[in-house]
Amino acid sequence: MTSTTTPLAIRCFDAGDTDAVVALWQEAFPEYRDTTRPQRNPHLSIANKMTTQPELFFVAELDGRLVGTVMAGYDGHRGWMYSLAVDAAQRRHGIGTRLVAHAEAALTARGCPKVNLQVLCAKDDIRGFYEALGYRADAVISMGKRLGQYADAAPAASGAPA
Repeated sequence: MTSTTTPLAIRCFDAGDTDAVVALWQEAFPEYRDTTRPQRNPHLSIANKMTTQPELFFVAELDGRLVGTVMAGYDGHRGWMYSLAVDAAQRRHGIGTRLVAHAEAALTARGCPKVNLQVLCAKDDIRGFYEALGYRADAVISMGKRLGQYADAAPAASGAPA
């Protein structure tokens, strides 16, 4: 688990966390560094989340340093979890598990009956993490369509969702 001298703190995102969150996401999600995919701009993701259920955007701090994030959302039918990221040096210490539990508790408190998330097919280690937490693959096909200014953005060459 995390350090026994300093407890892990999970709290709501604050605008002052932006630079640390962007740096973490760019390390955890290489596609956030790809300027040819403007829909993956981490600053845009943060700005958009701050207009929709910002109280469901959580960060984890250890020793005063931001070491993890998770975003959640609930539309009244299903919950979603996004952008779970943990600093590479702090992985395998229970931080991701605690962030997931925190997001699940927040969704449960809203009456959410089920939470969904997406994992890229090529990320077996990430899928294994979620499976260990009780998540299972649903028999569905994930479909998407870019809207507005992102409608013309080229899809990733690997076929991964953008």
